[in-house]
Amino acid sequence: MTNHSTNASSGGLSPRFTTWVAFFIFSIIVLGSSIEIKKSQSDPTPAAKWSVTCSILTVCMSTLVLASHFVAMLSSVLVGTKVEGVVIGILVVLWASIVSIVTDTNNHLAVISIDTTNGQTDPTAAVSLNGNLYYFSWAGFVTSILLIVSYLREAFGVDVVGSVRNRAARLEVWAGLLASAMVVMGSSVRVYKDQLCGSDETLFCERTTFAVAVGSLGVILSLGTVGMKLLTTTAPFAIEFGISTFLCILNTFGVSYITSPTGPGSNIGNLYYFSWISFMCGAMLMADCFNQYSEGSALRAVQESERNDDLNLKGDIPIEETDTYDEEA
Repeated sequence: MTNHSTNASSGGLSPRFTTWVAFFIFSIIVLGSSIEIKKSQSDPTPAAKWSVTCSILTVCMSTLVLASHFVAMLSSVLVGTKVEGVVIGILVVLWASIVSIVTDTNNHLAVISIDTTNGQTDPTAAVSLNGNLYYFSWAGFVTSILLIVSYLREAFGVDVVGSVRNRAARLEVWAGLLASAMVVMGSSVRVYKDQLCGSDETLFCERTTFAVAVGSLGVILSLGTVGMKLLTTTAPFAIEFGISTFLCILNTFGVSYITSPTGPGSNIGNLYYFSWISFMCGAMLMADCFNQYSEGSALRAVQESERNDDLNLKGDIPIEETDTYDEEA
């Protein structure tokens, strides 16, 4: 953190500079799309107004951060400091708000519900209304997650010292699982409310309730794991291995039930995509943890074998007897 601040103040660019540029571009695209949709509405909805407001804030904040890379006075205050961390945290919240609003079929911004064969609107079946707003809002959200992961790596010294290298292992994948689990949870809750599942016990509602549980557990456990990896001096590998295994199994059942024909994520949409992303992240985490465990076991076996060989060699060293006493006698 200190080294980075020194480099930034002396004219160097932040390691997040390229990511900030991408984030700025995505913000501009989303802002333009939001304004276009707001203008197309004779009476702009609160959702459209909020989308424009959030987009304006993200553009202004990202512009300020980018400008600070070229102005020494701003750089020393913003780049690589706690202020940048606060800004990134605010942007993550704003972008999560944008995604939740524009991808809600009830708001008719990025996607709208389509009619099913019986003439009723199905909130789980959607068609894109504005592709730029839909895809670039997700791109901005993912970029904001990358920014905060990069900042936390730097702020907590992860990967700077070799002794804490294991703390950074799989951190990006855990962050990806956290983000995707949040989407699964939010989308499932929305479907649960739209379908009035609180007073219904159909198979669809049962699987929607299960989807909410899968997303909630994914958020809690992945958030806890990220916190442990950042805040502890020794990476809790055994706990991480156990959690990753549990989440892999949970998301295996989750993606099976959620994306089935009778599940809430059967149609192409946020819930469908991010259920599969959560499953893939869980599988990657478990596989990588198992690979690390196997490598560690093999290394310990080799070290034990070498230690035993050393002991055997020491035990076999012949001791030469001298006749000094006899000669003196």
